[in-house]
Amino acid sequence: MNPKTPNAKLQRSDKRQTSNSRAPGRRSLVFEGWCFFGVWSLVFGVLLSGCSRQQQSVAPPRPKVTAALPESATVTNWDEYPAHIDAIEMVEVRSRVAGYIDSIHFQDGAQVKAGDLLFVIDPRPYSAELEHAQAQRQQAESRVDLARNDFNRAETLHGTRAISEEEYDSRSKALRAAESELAAAKANETTARINLEYTQIKAPISGKIGRRLITVGNMVQLQGNNGSATMLTTIVSVDPVYCYFDVEEGAFLRYCASDRSDRSDRSDGRSLAGLPCELGLANEDGFRRHGQVNFFDNQVNPQTGTIRMRAVFENADHSLVPGMFANVRVPAGPPESTLLVPDTAVQSNQGYKFVFVVNSENKVEERTIKIGRAHGSRRAVLSGLSPQDRVVVNGLVMLKSGVTVEVQTAEASPKSNVQSPKSVVSSQ
Repeated sequence: MNPKTPNAKLQRSDKRQTSNSRAPGRRSLVFEGWCFFGVWSLVFGVLLSGCSRQQQSVAPPRPKVTAALPESATVTNWDEYPAHIDAIEMVEVRSRVAGYIDSIHFQDGAQVKAGDLLFVIDPRPYSAELEHAQAQRQQAESRVDLARNDFNRAETLHGTRAISEEEYDSRSKALRAAESELAAAKANETTARINLEYTQIKAPISGKIGRRLITVGNMVQLQGNNGSATMLTTIVSVDPVYCYFDVEEGAFLRYCASDRSDRSDRSDGRSLAGLPCELGLANEDGFRRHGQVNFFDNQVNPQTGTIRMRAVFENADHSLVPGMFANVRVPAGPPESTLLVPDTAVQSNQGYKFVFVVNSENKVEERTIKIGRAHGSRRAVLSGLSPQDRVVVNGLVMLKSGVTVEVQTAEASPKSNVQSPKSVVSSQ
């Protein structure tokens, strides 16, 4: 028999007693944990059920949109073209006599009038030539007087047959030769006087003068490197000015047809003369200047299919500078009545245009339209709308057909003249 057996049994019995004494405390802790978890699960479930009931009871708000009626207006459709400005008159100032520049009498870029003194070429050689020509003319006059006296005496003696016919003819022809020499001397004197006057170079036209291309002390030549006289400066007229632009053949024919219908009584054959047009510069909003077409070319360019036209514009403020680029627009036809909507209200979907319209039940409908040209921030609608349709102009984001909306009426803006030169019109 194992002597350690009783002790081992005692130890096992002590462990069972110890474990049995700890078991009730553990069971109580587990029970409390399950109770705590159950309470919080119940609270959380109540909260979730309350939120779901609250969400089910509140309906989503209606989208707010701004609607406006299309504007009925009389508009003018315009065709817009790039153009460039040119002076009506442009002169390259050159000398007609050779010599050294003696003085200059203008400021670069100044306004000059026809006849103003610009340059002076050294006049002394030409003054001496004039004096020499005058002396030759006086000699010729003396010879004429002497030949006339001889001829008068010969004529008296010829009546009494005191001189021969040969002598009479000799004195008669001597008088004619002297008179011819006098005429040549007078012509030389006139040429010398003109050359002396040419030493004072004056402005041939009124306008704005450019910079001086030659300074005092330089030689002016009549035959320069390019075979012409030395250019001294340039002058361009500033008021009025020409504006040239190219028009496609189809538009030109349309203008001619419209002009013939408007001026059926024209008898001078100048088609398109007086056709109104407007001009705007790159730094200007719209088209502020008004002019009219006064010329078109005599042939169409076969390479481009366009014809060049010219309009004339007043330039009292001298803001139109020759060589400047500008935009010109020409009326494409007579004024016409149409409906206008804000260009932002027009939507596009796979090649067709549409707008959203609010019906009597405040439901949105998609309305397909045919658009025309733009007039400023508005777009002409050719078909698909009536003046009573309420067009959505604001709140278009995520809007779709069939949605019930809350409509706000657009504030009435003061009507602007759609034919104003400030309205930008495309030619698409």
